[in-house]
Amino acid sequence: MSTFIKDFIERETINRRNFLLATAAGMGAMAVPFGLGGAAQAALTDPAIAWSYRDRASAYWNSIVSGGEAFVESLGKPKDSLVSLINEGSSEKSLADIKAFLAKTNGKCAIACDANDSPNARPVVEAVRDAGAYISTIWNKTDDLHPWDIGDNYVSHMTWSDEKPAEQTARILFEAMGGKGGVVHLGGIAANNPAIERLNGLKNALKDFPNIELLDAQPADWDTTKGTELMASFLTRFGDKITGVHCANDNIAYGVIEALRAEGIENMPIVAYDGNPEAVKLVMDGKLLATVFTNPHWGGGITAALAYYAATGAFKPSEEPKEHREFYGPTILISKKDAADFKAKYLDTVPSYNWKDFWGPGNGQIKYK
Repeated sequence: MSTFIKDFIERETINRRNFLLATAAGMGAMAVPFGLGGAAQAALTDPAIAWSYRDRASAYWNSIVSGGEAFVESLGKPKDSLVSLINEGSSEKSLADIKAFLAKTNGKCAIACDANDSPNARPVVEAVRDAGAYISTIWNKTDDLHPWDIGDNYVSHMTWSDEKPAEQTARILFEAMGGKGGVVHLGGIAANNPAIERLNGLKNALKDFPNIELLDAQPADWDTTKGTELMASFLTRFGDKITGVHCANDNIAYGVIEALRAEGIENMPIVAYDGNPEAVKLVMDGKLLATVFTNPHWGGGITAALAYYAATGAFKPSEEPKEHREFYGPTILISKKDAADFKAKYLDTVPSYNWKDFWGPGNGQIKYK
């Protein structure tokens, strides 16, 4: 193929995609041709939109949902047209709720989803495919499950590369501990990809700190109450051997702080993850050393946008490169020196996002070990 012909095809592909994105809302039930000589695919007319997620008790998930609401408002819809499917930490409920939504909409829908744990992703996306609906997932799936193996109905998967940021927070923690002592780790749900990666990040940092001992690492299921209970049990078992705490998320850290306060301990070095407003305030006040922001507002909006625009025929997932089907979201490390600037930029005002810029803020294709 000549360079001229190759460049022409690439330009036409880009122009077609831009045209489709710009006109998706008015396409109705038109059949949209995709690919050079490919078969036509009927677009869904105004598909219903749902977000399937864990709970509304967490600032993280509230921010995810706010992003989804911002996206539906960009379509000229009221924000309450985004249907919340709250699984309450149950994989069985997650799947059951999604199947019920598929039945109610007769498959004419777009779903954004955290499958609650990795094994649950496959039955979820297969149910969506079989119904002719569209889904984009975040965080949890098994390494052998890929959108391109399921088909266009499984639009994309986004996760965050947590291992390196968790290692960074661990190094900050270990430096504050003076390079010696005992650390405990309070993790998320054991089968969750982010829980696994955040513990791995801690273990990576430990290799460079031979005088720091990992006393124990146990799941606290991302939950504040469980974080309090687990930290209390650690204090009973290890007492003053604990000189630092590594938390898998901010909610757990809130529980750790409560357990420490109950024992009259005020100055324990603690790091966390998620960058929630309360945690950023704790960083500014010196009660947390660091947290990590994954921009859940953008993640919530863009995941819904990907599923919706694929459903309406604005783009065909199978024509996208693999780095657009599985990709990392953005992360920002927050410590005391930059917490005030971060708060002003991301928390005091919510940035406006182009919900058709699907991959702009992303961090490239997911890599598997």
